Amino acid sequence: MIDSKKTKRSPSPTGSEKKNGITGASRPGTKEAAREAARASGTALPRKGSATERLMNATPFAQRSGGGYSGDRAPGLRGEPQQSTYTGRVKPRLPPMTIRLDQIRQVLDEVLTWRFAADSVVSHWFRAHPKLGVRDRAEVAEVVYDVLRNLRRYRQLAESGVGNAVRRLAIQGAIVMIDNGRVREVLDPGEIAWLDRLAQIDEQSLAVEVRTSLPDWLFERLQHMPDLEQLAHALNQPAALDIRVNPMKAERDEMLADLTRGNAVRHAPVATPYSPWGIRLTGRPTMNKWHQFEHGLIEVQDEGSQLLALLVGPKRGEMVVDFCAGAGGKTLLLGALMRSTGRLYALDVSATRLAKAKPRFARSGLSNIVPVVLEHENDTRVRRLAGKAHRVLVDAPCSGVGTLRRNPDLKWRQSVQSLQELTALQARILASASRCVAPGGRLVYATCSVLIEENQAQAERFLAEHPDFVLLDAAQLLAARTPLQLEGPYLNLRPDVHGTDGFFAAVFERRKAGALIEPETQTPEVGQTLMSEPTEVSEVSEVIAQASGEAKKPSRTKKPKKEVGSAPSVAVDATDAVEAVKVAEAAPPPDLATPVEPALVPAPASAIDAFAAFLAKEEDRADQSGLADSEDSKPSKPAKKPRASQAAGRTKKA
Repeated sequence: MIDSKKTKRSPSPTGSEKKNGITGASRPGTKEAAREAARASGTALPRKGSATERLMNATPFAQRSGGGYSGDRAPGLRGEPQQSTYTGRVKPRLPPMTIRLDQIRQVLDEVLTWRFAADSVVSHWFRAHPKLGVRDRAEVAEVVYDVLRNLRRYRQLAESGVGNAVRRLAIQGAIVMIDNGRVREVLDPGEIAWLDRLAQIDEQSLAVEVRTSLPDWLFERLQHMPDLEQLAHALNQPAALDIRVNPMKAERDEMLADLTRGNAVRHAPVATPYSPWGIRLTGRPTMNKWHQFEHGLIEVQDEGSQLLALLVGPKRGEMVVDFCAGAGGKTLLLGALMRSTGRLYALDVSATRLAKAKPRFARSGLSNIVPVVLEHENDTRVRRLAGKAHRVLVDAPCSGVGTLRRNPDLKWRQSVQSLQELTALQARILASASRCVAPGGRLVYATCSVLIEENQAQAERFLAEHPDFVLLDAAQLLAARTPLQLEGPYLNLRPDVHGTDGFFAAVFERRKAGALIEPETQTPEVGQTLMSEPTEVSEVSEVIAQASGEAKKPSRTKKPKKEVGSAPSVAVDATDAVEAVKVAEAAPPPDLATPVEPALVPAPASAIDAFAAFLAKEEDRADQSGLADSEDSKPSKPAKKPRASQAAGRTKKA
């Protein structure tokens, strides 16, 4: 029997095959032609689908020595056009910098539409191009953000160039953030000549708003501030990364020592100058892979935002409200300072932001945070907290001018109209949050902006409309915890002075109940009555004093019956007497809409008259209770004992 598996069948050669000397008539340069040539030379063919075959397919056959599979690839320079493996087509390989400029242009095309935030657009583009490495992503992002910081200046300088306008923006950003020499190698002569002309321009000859790259609406509001160019230059620089330790789990000195021993040493961690919990890092570390971050020992938070927690000053067991919680950065620090006690409400109108904050809450180990999604600033759930919170923080939505180092696209996406809408929204949020503050409680209003309309003007407007609040000096509140020197009464942070984002904060305190009540509010009738009856007042005060000392030991002796006329000398329960006086003095005002007949409901002229009326009611009540005691004192018939069968049935039912 012939084994079919061991029998090798070969096709009969045709005329063309004999003529060419190979088995099979395949077009030269194709995959089949390469395999047939190897079969004709007696070289063993690689297994189909193996790594050797993939390597064979990836390397052009014509570049192998002797036409076999053991030779080395012919040397060639990187970037030279190469012939395709089987089709013979030429595939040009572009220089890496040319590819990089094209990638930057693609991202800028999407960002400059201003439909979405820049960080969202960049993240979406990176997800669409997953093959980019970490270094490639960093170069693209850095150039894009540099163009956004200096967009007005770059656009004016790009007007004298040729070619695509967005490409010219990408070239200027790449020269600054990557390398001038590498960029010039891939430019055409026209673009190189344009760059040479730009090098001869003196930037001081440009207008201030162009040199600082500020839009008109923002320049009009910042031009009167001191050191405008210094402030604008600081806002156009990349910001360092500020983190903080979790006060419940770690100490800053120990964390600094731990970071300097690990991978964070290349980011030069140092303690922040003002915050007692802050650590500053250079560069862009991937913190989400650090074990300190995974265990909730550190969190990302700017130093200026950390100082807001010192102004709020939460204590253990208090009720605190973070009215605009957002991603929960400030909420986490407030909860840690409360040592996870009391109740901390994290309110926000965005369910998405609160959902992103929940993993941070879980890592921190806090159990006193209650996230609540609001429909608007006047939600019914806000009304339930009216007058109950000891501390309320309002980090109101703002233009974000103070965070331009991290979000440079904000100055181009905002306008005068949007600023007016934000200021109106801030006023409504602050007024709504003030209702939650208890008497003697604290209200902190904060923004990440440096504009007067959003900061000092809002604080002064709030004080004018709410006289029950007073302004506290922020400098005095921070003096005991930080070396920060402020002029007060507000907290004003600038990136060029303090090295933080631009922040503003105002601290208010609600007056305690009765602080606005003046002595002149007493009616003359009551005053005349009290002055005309000193004997009765002294007797009533003796009863009240006796009640304060013996309220816990009420007398069980029976009260003798006496006439109404001898009311001051009647021996009654002192506690009831005190309650009667308090009820009479603190009685709510009558309903003016409902008419009341004076003959049926006589109103007492003073507290003494009310006390006398109370004694009369007590005598009537004593008469009724005596009658009830006399009825209860009659002997009653003894109850019959139940039968044994009935008792057993009740036991089973029970």
